Amino acid sequence: MSTPFYVSPQQAMADRAEYARKGIARGRSVVVLQYTDGVVFVAENPSRALHKVSEIYDRIAFAAVGKYNEFENLRIGGVRYADLRGYTYDRDDVTARGLANVYAQTLGGIFSSAAEKPYEVELIVAEVGAGPEDDQIYRLPHDGSIVDEHGSVAIGGNADQISNYLDQRHRDGMTLSEVLKLAVESLTRDNNGGERTLTAEQLEVAVLDRTRPQQRKFKRLLGRQLSRLLEGDTSAAAEADAEPEAASEEGGEASTES
Repeated sequence: MSTPFYVSPQQAMADRAEYARKGIARGRSVVVLQYTDGVVFVAENPSRALHKVSEIYDRIAFAAVGKYNEFENLRIGGVRYADLRGYTYDRDDVTARGLANVYAQTLGGIFSSAAEKPYEVELIVAEVGAGPEDDQIYRLPHDGSIVDEHGSVAIGGNADQISNYLDQRHRDGMTLSEVLKLAVESLTRDNNGGERTLTAEQLEVAVLDRTRPQQRKFKRLLGRQLSRLLEGDTSAAAEADAEPEAASEEGGEASTES
């Protein structure tokens, strides 16, 4: 009778982490930055039907990279959690911190289970507050840990390189047009220090805008409004919403790796 092949628990967990990291790195990057009126999400995503950035609740949004079917399941679970908690208690009881804790438990349980492969996803959960000091941004890697971020954060693709670029250039009090241009500059840089071109049609952009009179602060920036903002037209930020938001109808990117 042959002896079963032994793998130490430490090596098994390291192999699972490496597997998940490679899957996440194949996806196109998403960057999230704070600006004077809220939080902006910018993703390289040419699809207009499927999204990497989605609304979860009144002041909360979600961004993800990795396997679409996996992060879409997480997004739907987050919407259900938020709706149930808001209905059972109060809408103000739905927070990004609480949602991040729910995602952390789910991702951590899957990562630690030997019965299934780890999720190849990395998430960002953000909440806009009454002022910049009240904004919350949480990054959740594949293992379910929670990282409290401030100012700017990048996930997927060349996340480390992009994060370093943003850390050196992002500052408090930037306008929406300024952070959009900075986000696009960071996404267009490649590993060799060169640059490529990204048009408004290749980007998915959304904001949590604290100045909106509506209870729901999430809106997408599309078409001419987005193009004008990228060109530095600050008046475009005040335009009406480009499309109605419906958290229950949003999805992820078309490809399995996003």
